[in-house]
Amino acid sequence: MGVNVSVVAIDAGNSKTDVALIGEDGTVLSTARGGGFQPPVVGVEAAIDVLAAALDRAVAELPAPLTRSGHVSACLANADLPVEEAELAVALESRGWGSSVEVRNDTFAILRAGVDEPRGVAVVCGAGINCVGMTPDGRTARFPAIGRISGDWGGGSGLAEEALWFAARAEDGRGEPSELARALPGHFGLDSMYALIEALHRGGIPSARRHELTPVLFATAAGGDPVALALVERLADEVVAMASVALRRLGLLEEEVPVLLGGSVLAACHPQLNDRIAELLASRAPKAEVRVVSEPPVLGAALLGLDRTGAAPEVHRRLRAQYV
Repeated sequence: MGVNVSVVAIDAGNSKTDVALIGEDGTVLSTARGGGFQPPVVGVEAAIDVLAAALDRAVAELPAPLTRSGHVSACLANADLPVEEAELAVALESRGWGSSVEVRNDTFAILRAGVDEPRGVAVVCGAGINCVGMTPDGRTARFPAIGRISGDWGGGSGLAEEALWFAARAEDGRGEPSELARALPGHFGLDSMYALIEALHRGGIPSARRHELTPVLFATAAGGDPVALALVERLADEVVAMASVALRRLGLLEEEVPVLLGGSVLAACHPQLNDRIAELLASRAPKAEVRVVSEPPVLGAALLGLDRTGAAPEVHRRLRAQYV
């Protein structure tokens, strides 16, 4: 006897892809992991090939041959605008992986993973920063979240760049003194910002390693450096600004509602950052409950799929119980 898959759940970030095949009763039938989803780098079809490879591995792990595949719920990095979600949905439909396809930005997966019903707001701060909100009636709030041209500030990459800027000016006298001028080059075993600038400019230190400076920034802030602390506090302000706007758009500012924090920067639970976020948000949305998401995003993609198929509450509960 073959296997019927109700939901093909895909959570694809820049660095990895997770696939989960969900049965009609909410049972996780198989899972697989693959590479990152980067259509801006490799093109749409090549990026989808990465998803296909992970899906093939998940199908191969099923306890019996696949006989039917239902809804495909794909939460994808780089699907930043609704038009991009629609384009990627068409591309996935052409692969014939299921009877229907819905594509969302991967921030929606983090939100849905952290709530028992599709209601709340999530702010994600990893390499970049993004925020989405949703309600059970299908309304959403979101931002383009494609960098400075869409008004964004923050994220691990942005913080590293800001830290370098302030450290360079602290060393050469254009800015106020900061321990960052010693801590950032010290992370790479260098004795000055000039040496670090030269190494980054000339390729002695790969540009991809700049993200390593974000934890150094937080450690310096924790040590009491005013410049570093000001950057951390500004990030908290940005997180709260995004969350507050999303809550207002959805009419949830005065209601009891979860505000979820995700991504590597927020999940690290730096007290100077997360405590300030909770403090600021309490003044703008006093009934909001702030917490860090610990559930895997692929669970959110699967729950969004069950929402779409109209699965019963016990099916949702059974699925979630397998990720506790």
